Amino acid sequence: MTGLATPLAPGAVLYVRFHPVGRPALGEDAYDGLLGLLAEVTPVVQALPPDAALMDVRGAVRYFGHDPGELARLVRLRSLFRYGADCAVGIAGNPMLARMAARDGAPGSVHALPADPDAVTAFLARRPAAALDGVGTATARTLCAYGLDSVGRIAAAPLPALQRILGAAAGRRIHERAHGIDPTPVTPGARARSMGAEHRFAGDELDPDHRRRALLTLADGLGARLRGTGQVARGLTLTVRYADGSSTTRTRSLAEPTAHTPALTAAAYALHGALGLQRARVRAVALRAEGLGDARLAAHQLTFDPADDKARRVEAAVDKARARFGAAVVGPAASLEVA
Repeated sequence: MTGLATPLAPGAVLYVRFHPVGRPALGEDAYDGLLGLLAEVTPVVQALPPDAALMDVRGAVRYFGHDPGELARLVRLRSLFRYGADCAVGIAGNPMLARMAARDGAPGSVHALPADPDAVTAFLARRPAAALDGVGTATARTLCAYGLDSVGRIAAAPLPALQRILGAAAGRRIHERAHGIDPTPVTPGARARSMGAEHRFAGDELDPDHRRRALLTLADGLGARLRGTGQVARGLTLTVRYADGSSTTRTRSLAEPTAHTPALTAAAYALHGALGLQRARVRAVALRAEGLGDARLAAHQLTFDPADDKARRVEAAVDKARARFGAAVVGPAASLEVA
């Protein structure tokens, strides 16, 4: 394969996804603790809430005298011992390949992708188009309509053809990804304050109406928690987990910082609708309110819409009822059928 570029040294990037043992999801305190654990190995840690992180271990390999595989096993043992969380780890030369190497791994697995270009080509060739970073459901459908249903076929397609199909910038980006090229660095930094919740379905959920009801329940709960703690969110992240173990995550900035349930619900519905999930076998959906701040410092655009004013009065009454009688005493009627 020609044109393969790995901006980091072979095996320099670890993608770590945590799997809590005996509980459905990581708590925020546990996740923050696990990020601190990774920082004991390398200071170059990029948080990927709610349950993953990237590590650039070039310096750690030199400092500790261990190869990336040994560092991955060390991380796994420490996370199990300290936080009761197992992890799947992918090791590769860049963040995209590391994520893909970990994607098929069960908890406790460590998958290292060789730096050899032929090995990278073989690893990518049979993957579906949607496995590439930047290829969502709609883009994958477009590519498949032209017979480009696998990464190998995308890699074999001429760059000008991809640019005609997807546009100049997107075509070049997908062409690079199909050849294993990802120049994105691992960017360390403090995790933005966030608050999340997840709904797991009893089986594979194919009905978009059921998924929307689950999102309504999650948005309603997030809104109540935000208002109860005097906070507002600046963005919302949706994560959809599928039956094959893969997931899709999308984030949207809110028009203004808010804890208003209808605004959170509308953003959640918009994120879900943009994914274009037709026959996807969905196992879980999660919402995370991002960029939390003090509600007292947030500006609110005044409106003369009587419906909005009424909704906020109802919301305040519901919050009072929940504070007095419990969170389950009242909720959106449309969410009652969520299983």
